[in-house]
Amino acid sequence: MELSRHAVRFARQNVPGARFEAASVDRFLGRLPERADIVVLDPPRKGAGRDVVRAVAAMAPRTISYVACDPAAFGRDLGYFAEHGYRPGTIEAFDFFPQTHHVECVGTLTRK
Repeated sequence: MELSRHAVRFARQNVPGARFEAASVDRFLGRLPERADIVVLDPPRKGAGRDVVRAVAAMAPRTISYVACDPAAFGRDLGYFAEHGYRPGTIEAFDFFPQTHHVECVGTLTRK
């Protein structure tokens, strides 16, 4: 899911084997596929939240790649994923905005 239709159009061109939808995840939860092998989750600064985590976990993906722009929201969501049996494998931080407090984190989660 991606809010930008423009971004979805480019994603479909660049990754033709994947499924992309232009929508807010919050409004699309009921229409998520039943299963997914890999999920890439890049929520807004507030994080994914309990409902989105529950819906993603229900698809039973083998791997979840989580991109976070707020380490606190990321930590909270990692706790929600842990409730569904997912554990972080690798977590890396990237300082794309030097001399600011903004840090991007990328974590890979797998089921235990």
